[in-house]
Amino acid sequence: MSDWLNRITVNPEQCGGRPCIRGMRIRVIDVLDLLASGLSPAEVLTELPDLEPEDITAALKFAARKVDHSVLAA
Repeated sequence: MSDWLNRITVNPEQCGGRPCIRGMRIRVIDVLDLLASGLSPAEVLTELPDLEPEDITAALKFAARKVDHSVLAA
């Protein structure tokens, strides 16, 4: 398992089972939303001081993996 994937945790008892960063109540979607709003990674780290730069990379890689799926053509 890749090191970045170890940073993403899913706990049914926390945040409705949504993927979070390192068991904290910071959801992957929170990080992605901040980036999508135009914040730089440095600004995200300021906004969420418990994050580490590797957490942002992990969130992006996690999202990329979730949307990378095969498309079957008939």
